[in-house]
Amino acid sequence: MKSLPAAVAIAAAILAPAAYADCSYPQAPTQLPDGSTATLAQMIAGEKAVQGYNEQMNAYLSCLKLERANWIARAGSKLTKQEKQEFEAIEIQKHNAAVDQLHAVADKFNAQVRVFKARGKKSD
Repeated sequence: MKSLPAAVAIAAAILAPAAYADCSYPQAPTQLPDGSTATLAQMIAGEKAVQGYNEQMNAYLSCLKLERANWIARAGSKLTKQEKQEFEAIEIQKHNAAVDQLHAVADKFNAQVRVFKARGKKSD
């Protein structure tokens, strides 16, 4: 009977990546405007790109949470407490990495907004 828990653990390991198959990691904006040379229209377009990325990232994070819940529900009582915790730890790592990436993009854009605004104040 010792092989049954091992088989469940192996199945969980194999199925875990499949649980996230429908959650597409969003692509960060490839180009953000340079605040030192950008026009107002370019800055607004950059803002919209970052906002769109934020919305896509929030959808991705919601998808991760939903997929985890669905996977745990499908596995039911077959999962041990440790297996659930391991699976949740994976979700937490993915969540934190995604949030860190989102913050990095927002911080980069906000730095360019400050440069853009400072440039406008010099001409006043």
